[in-house]
Amino acid sequence: MNMEMIWSGDEDLAAQCLACAQLSREISNRLGQYTRGQKDSWLLHAASLLEKNAEKILQANQLDLEAGPGYGLSEANIDRLRLTPLRLRQAVEGLRQIAALPDPVGEIREGSKRPNGLQVLKQSVPLGVILFLYESRPNVTIDAAGLCFKSGNAVILRGGKEAWHSNQAIFQILQQALIDCQIPAGAIQMVGTTHRDAVGHLLQLNKWIDLVIPRGGESLIERVAREARMPVLKHYRGNCHIYVDAPIDQDIAEKIIINSKCQRPGVCNALESLLIHKDHVKTFLPRLGQALSVKGVEIRGCAITCLHLPGAKMATEDDFAAEYLELIVSIRVVNDLQEAIDHINHYGSQHTDAIITKELENANRFIQGVDSAAVVVNASTRFHDGYELGLGAEIGISTDKFHARGPCGLRELTTYKYVVFGNGQIRE
Repeated sequence: MNMEMIWSGDEDLAAQCLACAQLSREISNRLGQYTRGQKDSWLLHAASLLEKNAEKILQANQLDLEAGPGYGLSEANIDRLRLTPLRLRQAVEGLRQIAALPDPVGEIREGSKRPNGLQVLKQSVPLGVILFLYESRPNVTIDAAGLCFKSGNAVILRGGKEAWHSNQAIFQILQQALIDCQIPAGAIQMVGTTHRDAVGHLLQLNKWIDLVIPRGGESLIERVAREARMPVLKHYRGNCHIYVDAPIDQDIAEKIIINSKCQRPGVCNALESLLIHKDHVKTFLPRLGQALSVKGVEIRGCAITCLHLPGAKMATEDDFAAEYLELIVSIRVVNDLQEAIDHINHYGSQHTDAIITKELENANRFIQGVDSAAVVVNASTRFHDGYELGLGAEIGISTDKFHARGPCGLRELTTYKYVVFGNGQIRE
């Protein structure tokens, strides 16, 4: 029943990767038949085991944090790697939220009855085998395992070497939960080596792996997009913008901007670029500059910004396109809403962009004009997150347009097939 893959450093790496993918394929053919009750029982049991072993997980994470500087990790990357009791509790709660959500497998998305009496249904089914490649954040090990299992998919997890101890501690607990619930342990696998070549071997196995989801830095995303022989769902960089429109409440605007930039600067939905309407140059801009300075934020601005904020550095073209993932923000003064929209569509990454305004018409123009996975009105960019949007958890925020966009939760990890019922019809 366990059906688990045992990795060995003494065997050929390519052969081990193939065996891992083949085991996932074999088990995936069964997972789509599991009932919601079976899946939810595992999710709740896994959540309970993770809670009971929280101290063990946090101790493993401390080993990774101590080794982090040796890998050349920045302060922002260290923060992404860090598991706090709160972050771990949120990840565990995510499993319970997933259990509470409807089972997407078997859902009838639409249906019709043909004139000849045939009943045609479009039914949700699992994707099959998902390869999930990710860096730093060990809490996403929990998110990915829970989402893939509930959506009926086998998953192969491959985290970064910087999170090895944390990921292994979590993975062992998830495996124990599978065994306790009499589910094949191979339903959730973790690549048993940090060797870079393992990724290359897995990316060639399109016969066995249906989808790869990379979640990490630009170099990882670019490598996967270049080498993968199966479809790729990219969790790409987040150059997130806020446009401060002419009519605003300054108190609300300051609160939103500070939260978007400073609450957790090392994540993909943090504010990186700020656009300010010209009407605010002598009033709100100096106030905001002071508030950002108090928080330790470095400002890289256009010529007008630098004129009114003496501590700002002159921004380059690269600055306006950058995902800083630290306490740095670019600021540009714009003449109107359309200039802000054009700037975002030119420099942005189609991740998360927001407008602060009192005018509903301007908000609607912004919504229609900005081509991003999420457009936010009068709220922090930090809300573009599966947990915050009620998906239970997410396996990533897709900046692609096919087959999913934005937070990828349960439904985004399914596809569909047509089911046709008849009573003897034949085609003339």
